[in-house]
Amino acid sequence: MPFTIPSWLLTILMLFCSNVFMTFAWYGHLKFKESPLPLVIMISWGIAFFEYWLAVPANRWGSAAYSAAELKTIQEVITLVVFAGFSVMYLKQPLGWNHALGFAFIALGAFFIFHKWS
Repeated sequence: MPFTIPSWLLTILMLFCSNVFMTFAWYGHLKFKESPLPLVIMISWGIAFFEYWLAVPANRWGSAAYSAAELKTIQEVITLVVFAGFSVMYLKQPLGWNHALGFAFIALGAFFIFHKWS
């Protein structure tokens, strides 16, 4: 019997991977500020191309398990997680308590999106 990944989990994994690509497309060039801007734009566009090959199917397939608002919320939470790691590990820019507090408020917002009120 072949192993299959449930659509709800596949969506999250694909959105995570797509976000890694997009984070590099949007912010990776900050380590190369001496590079010409047109070159940076073209490289970023090339990286984003691969992001779309993950994000679009993730949202299409994920719509079987999540509402559009839930998909967007998942994407935003993943964005923060990926960006926090990217900022610290790649850009070497530490995050402070104010960032943690802001992320906590966003996580609280995600709770409200996913909580089913009776």
